[in-house]
Amino acid sequence: MPADLRSRVEQYLSSAFLAEDIPHRLSEAMRYSLLAGGKRLRPVLCLSVARACAGPRAEELTSAILPFAAGLEMIHTYSLIHDDLPAMDDDDLRRGCPTCHKAFDEATAILAGDALLTNAFSHMAQASVPASLLLEAMRLTADAAGAAGMAGGQMLDLLGEGKHLSLEELRVLNEKKTGALLFNACECGALLAGADPEKREAARRYGSELGIAFQITDDILDVVGDEATVGKEVRHDEKSAKATWPALLGLENARERAKQHCAAAEAAITGVFSGPDADFLRDISRKLVNRTH
Repeated sequence: MPADLRSRVEQYLSSAFLAEDIPHRLSEAMRYSLLAGGKRLRPVLCLSVARACAGPRAEELTSAILPFAAGLEMIHTYSLIHDDLPAMDDDDLRRGCPTCHKAFDEATAILAGDALLTNAFSHMAQASVPASLLLEAMRLTADAAGAAGMAGGQMLDLLGEGKHLSLEELRVLNEKKTGALLFNACECGALLAGADPEKREAARRYGSELGIAFQITDDILDVVGDEATVGKEVRHDEKSAKATWPALLGLENARERAKQHCAAAEAAITGVFSGPDADFLRDISRKLVNRTH
């Protein structure tokens, strides 16, 4: 099931931004980053939660909200392009390939990120669901990507370089920078399926816990991973003097904390969601702490 959902997302993305009225170099840069691989976690989570809430409408709903789910990946890709810029993390490698500003140039990378972010909402608007649900999902997504969410988290990340952050400060930073779009993907999946408040809250809590576990694992991989497997420069956090979970807790305690958040994610949906898509949601939380990239 997840592999099928991922392939449907890939197929949708592969046909995006080919219009003749887009300057070729801009289209090339956008597609270079968008199609460079990746787990497609956000759109797959959105679709899986929606399917878990939809019952017999699962297939129909998948097709209806695929443009929305793909838009989440466009927003995520924009954030990676901008995060890699010299003014931010100054990374040369992403998903095993030169970052966008290295493959093209800094100005083109900025414009590619800008275009992916704004055009994402154009794609989301094509979802075939009741307008009231779609409008609310788009509002939630804008908030998750904006100043109180992902962009705000990036600001906190920059301000925190070279400073000692408390665990609570690090948690807030991670919830905004990494977690916001993840739990938004889950909540919007439930919302677009017309789920009741209990299922929406379960989806949100699942995504929130998963987001923290995901970031802790990212921090661990930056310490113990190798560049070829991770697909980006490792030990970058230490060089940039960034606060991380391993730095504050030690590696073993950080691993244990990640497991706790994964268990909390699974507990959030137990007894609320059922079926193969719910099984996938539980499975991904279990596998998260063992990932190598």
